[in-house]
Amino acid sequence: MRVEQLTLVVFRIGAGFLFFLHGLQKVFGLFGGRQVELASLMGVAGMMELVGGALVMAGFLTRPVAALLVIEMVVAFVKAHLPKGGWPIQNGGELPLLYALVFLYLAGNGAGAFSVDAWRRGRRGRVRNFVDDVRRAA
Repeated sequence: MRVEQLTLVVFRIGAGFLFFLHGLQKVFGLFGGRQVELASLMGVAGMMELVGGALVMAGFLTRPVAALLVIEMVVAFVKAHLPKGGWPIQNGGELPLLYALVFLYLAGNGAGAFSVDAWRRGRRGRVRNFVDDVRRAA
């Protein structure tokens, strides 16, 4: 295993886990969080954090999920933090912007070699090779 692969898997799983914890706070009120109504904007955000964090941890559908989470974090910054002041250091918006950057990286680069996405790509490649072998034999 190359160091680049190892650091990417630790980065992806760590970020996904921390994001998942935010979802647990909103959806279930765990870890000192306040449970929110699921039919509210915060409830939708909590479900995105819970499900999205789990999918990012597993590296499953990483690019599209991460792209949606970038949008969620930008919306969170604009709606909840920007009205408190223009600079993230003033309005407490560093965390959503940092998550947006993390998810932007994952949306652009994918989950890496140790992920469900990579496993699925490998299986498709083996199926294609098998189909090609059968066609050549026929």
